[in-house]
Amino acid sequence: MMTRFAALIVGAALLAAPSLGSAQASNTAQKNNSNTWSAQELRPIVNSVRKQLLSLSDYDVFDWLTFSIQGHTVVLHGYASRPILKSEAEKVVKGIKGVQSVQNEIKVLPYSQMDDQIRVAELVRIYGQPNLRKYTNAPIRADLYPTVGRMAGGITQDPPVGYFAIHIIVDAGHVTLEGIVDSPTDAEIADVQANSVPGVFSVTDNLLAPNAPPKEKVK
Repeated sequence: MMTRFAALIVGAALLAAPSLGSAQASNTAQKNNSNTWSAQELRPIVNSVRKQLLSLSDYDVFDWLTFSIQGHTVVLHGYASRPILKSEAEKVVKGIKGVQSVQNEIKVLPYSQMDDQIRVAELVRIYGQPNLRKYTNAPIRADLYPTVGRMAGGITQDPPVGYFAIHIIVDAGHVTLEGIVDSPTDAEIADVQANSVPGVFSVTDNLLAPNAPPKEKVK
């Protein structure tokens, strides 16, 4: 079983992966940076960006952040369920020594009551499944402990606190699962649970598992 600490380490590696691969950058970033960091300079930059993003207090189970490097620009990608996460991510990365600019391509997911209800249902279905309980340290109940914040603005505005290995992205009824699990079987279970929620239009399972065969891309 993957421990919380191990999952955090692997999750951090996942965040860094786009930076070390063939990053997809925009023309703006290419024009602004004709040079790039050396391999020796790049490693501490990548580690710092990864650390700053993972430590954001508003980064929760309904968000997913990644980044890539182009020249001396850090390009932020992913999804934020609340606008504050997008601005916070840009702010902390801009404060990293050596980073000349930040290109913020994080998509802020539009709020809707339907998506909020789907987030609640997905959280309960996925983390309430016995085989998947190990991927969080948070108590999961059907009522999710109603709070003043949740009664006023839904779970999107007051997400549960804790560690979650499986991130649940909901965009206009479409669900995407991101993160790392112990096995392809666990990823399949999460996919089945996500598809069982009423009102969901589609589920994209991007969960990674050790030794899992590459997933076929749907054309």
